[in-house]
Amino acid sequence: MKSKKIHRRDIIKILGTTGIILASTPFINKVNSIPENLDSMNSVGMKPLGTPPIHGIDPNDIYFRNSVPARQNPGFMSPMEFLTHFDYGKIITDSDGELKREFNLNVIPQEITIAHNLSYPAWTFNGIVPGPTLRATVGDKLKINFGNGDSHSHNIHFHGIHSADMDGVFEIIPPGGSFTYEFTAEPFGIFPYHCHVLPLTKHVGKGLYGTLIIDPKKPRTKAKELVMVMNGFDIDFDNENEFYTINGIPNYYVENPINLKLNEKIRIYLVNMTEFDQINSFHLHGQLFHYYPNGTMLTPSEFTDTVIQCQGMRGILEFTYNKPGKYIFHAHQAEFAELGWLGIFNVES
Repeated sequence: MKSKKIHRRDIIKILGTTGIILASTPFINKVNSIPENLDSMNSVGMKPLGTPPIHGIDPNDIYFRNSVPARQNPGFMSPMEFLTHFDYGKIITDSDGELKREFNLNVIPQEITIAHNLSYPAWTFNGIVPGPTLRATVGDKLKINFGNGDSHSHNIHFHGIHSADMDGVFEIIPPGGSFTYEFTAEPFGIFPYHCHVLPLTKHVGKGLYGTLIIDPKKPRTKAKELVMVMNGFDIDFDNENEFYTINGIPNYYVENPINLKLNEKIRIYLVNMTEFDQINSFHLHGQLFHYYPNGTMLTPSEFTDTVIQCQGMRGILEFTYNKPGKYIFHAHQAEFAELGWLGIFNVES
């Protein structure tokens, strides 16, 4: 018997009149321990290889989940953890004596929870959707070990500057296979990475994407830094999303507001990896933000409260709240907001 199509309007009815999913189904698996003062390092940016520790933390020693081998049981990360989780890699000395920042990214088929009693058969990088946020400094030598633990062929395409043989398009990695990507981190900015095996709609739509942040050599000014990846889920595989999210669970930041401090500078790394829809957007209530397209310039292009991004587009949002209270942020496509792309900032004095 043919399964009944799930219409987006039906999902809105499921969410209820407020549009809030109680997305408290356990989604969290603890990653390796995170230093208590990691926020101070995040706020000042990443230093180049071989530089002294920042605020007592040696960035060369900070590499959380990136060392998980292919096909090993992965962990989960809540959207709240994902906001401030930056994978800085492990510093190694390569066979040629050169210092490199090493990461491991493994494709793992994984059932992920996106709402109460609703799981999704995702393709993941290291067990999570979106994949880990990699971070380095411009000029760093990167070594990214890719392992394919799925029964389908996959690869990784990194946006940015690199040689043709590191572009991750023609090298199709079969099940159980591996490949090592090596290139210099340049220029500074925000760069998505994703599987580039055809059909792209399936490989991206099922979750194979993440973000690479390359910091300038002179760190950006101190701020509370957050990563937000806009995405969607086509749960009945009809090439139309039934849910829209920031960082993987619809309305998670409604039930779990993001706490901000009054007069605290906020920096959001915003990336759009939504499949099946031409554009997505971010709208901030109660304040305006400076917008830096791609993060590749140090001067903002505009001062606004709404920005539109096509898939693969990204940028930095910087703002400060000078009045306490609860402020919502959401997609400025009303249907996207009703289907899960909605959150709350709780600004406290």
